[in-house]
Amino acid sequence: MKYKALNDFYEGCRARAIMLALEEDRYTGDITTLATIDPQQGGRAVIRAKECGVVAGVAVALEVFVACDPALAIIAHHQDGDAVDCGDLILELSGKLTPILIGERTALNFMQRMSGIATKTRGYADLVKHTGAKLLDTRKTVPGLRYFDKEAVRIGGGTNHRFGLFDMILIKDNHIDASGSITEAMQRAKAYRSTHELEVKIETEVRSLEELREVLSCQSDIILLDNFTPVLLGEAVQLVKSSGVVVLLEASGNIGLHNVKEIAETGVDYISLGELTHSVKALDLSMTIKLD
Repeated sequence: MKYKALNDFYEGCRARAIMLALEEDRYTGDITTLATIDPQQGGRAVIRAKECGVVAGVAVALEVFVACDPALAIIAHHQDGDAVDCGDLILELSGKLTPILIGERTALNFMQRMSGIATKTRGYADLVKHTGAKLLDTRKTVPGLRYFDKEAVRIGGGTNHRFGLFDMILIKDNHIDASGSITEAMQRAKAYRSTHELEVKIETEVRSLEELREVLSCQSDIILLDNFTPVLLGEAVQLVKSSGVVVLLEASGNIGLHNVKEIAETGVDYISLGELTHSVKALDLSMTIKLD
């Protein structure tokens, strides 16, 4: 499938994922709701937070419910990125109960996961906001849900790394080992980028200060410092400064809440965290209904 622009691709991912999520849940129909609820029964439903956090996925939930019934009246009491306390009202819906109940779990699944990611990201972002370091996500996302995982990172205050394999040349350890050296991998990457007229950055992973010295002569746009201790990161930053090479530095590996502040203070430009998306705890949200 071809797309006119990258944004069309992203929007396509989003729309297909929402429809697939609804289809896999209802398939031939919500037989419990069909069996117990009069299709003309009206009512009101509210979604509330059951714990404190950062809400995300409000816009996605709206799309889910509208897909179930465009006639539903929906009021958003909180927007994506808002901090919420336990008990806070987030969404209010009114109309026929059947489509509300059909969309309930799908909407909550999106909102709970996205809010969990946004909450975790905000926690990290608050620890490094006094520095110039930006938090990056990774491709460690749930298959099919990458758009939403990465959107939640942005909502929480992070920055998206590459979306997939197509929008950046990221030379990692296996590419280097298979090519024979960093220099060889970089030469091939630059030749490929030039031949195919790609407007993408090249990022190169290094595992030691020795590899860092080698890559500094290769004109990489970004250097990924993998599994460097805070002390080594500080040395790497100073090495790059003294070399006079203008390049962005990204720290990755063995980073958590316990050391992210120290790592940010070394002077790196980016800190990538797979934890933001690969093992997130969903924020507890719930929906209740009231009859007309």
